[in-house]
Amino acid sequence: MAAMASSFPDLSAGLDQGLAALGLDLPAPARRQLLDYLALLAHWSRSINLTAVREPHEMLVRHLLDSLAVLPHLHGTRIADLGAGPGLPGIPLAIARPALDVTLVDSNGKMARFQREAVRQLGLAGRCHPVQARVESYDPGPDRRFETVLSRAYAPLDRFVASSRHLLAPGGRWLALKGQRPDAEIAALPAEIRVEAVQPLAVPGLAGQRHAIIMAGPSSG
Repeated sequence: MAAMASSFPDLSAGLDQGLAALGLDLPAPARRQLLDYLALLAHWSRSINLTAVREPHEMLVRHLLDSLAVLPHLHGTRIADLGAGPGLPGIPLAIARPALDVTLVDSNGKMARFQREAVRQLGLAGRCHPVQARVESYDPGPDRRFETVLSRAYAPLDRFVASSRHLLAPGGRWLALKGQRPDAEIAALPAEIRVEAVQPLAVPGLAGQRHAIIMAGPSSG
């Protein structure tokens, strides 16, 4: 990991500024882990196409800060990140909040391999769990359902909800991260799905719009 980090630009000042803008005060080890994760992602992406974002500062903004902006909107501590790709936003969230128990679900083998290596190298075993599976077929068991079912770029809202109903714990929430406010997707949701909030997110350094869509089912209190 040290060799990888040494070949990656030092983004610590930019990370500190971004965290301050988000109102997050993370200890030094967590900040180091976040940058180590980014360096590992950049290293793997040189030979395996894990992300289209390759410029280091853009990776900082679009991968780390964009992921961490959702922290205040998580419900509970058991989190499922659907269509997690290389572990976004789940791995940054697990680093920033050690109390979280994050499951990363993706059917793509190369994404799952990277997730497992990142969890191993960053010391996240036991609280960050890569699962290679299709969302529809993944079954954590009735006692292991999730308080927040999260997606960043997984599917339109109606398909996101339909494919993951079996994963949501009683009283849980769906949380979808979107760009522009997705009014057409919201209108297409089933009548029994309650949209609790459409929360604009201010991501430092990101020019485009970001919104968190928080939804509950009929059994959610």
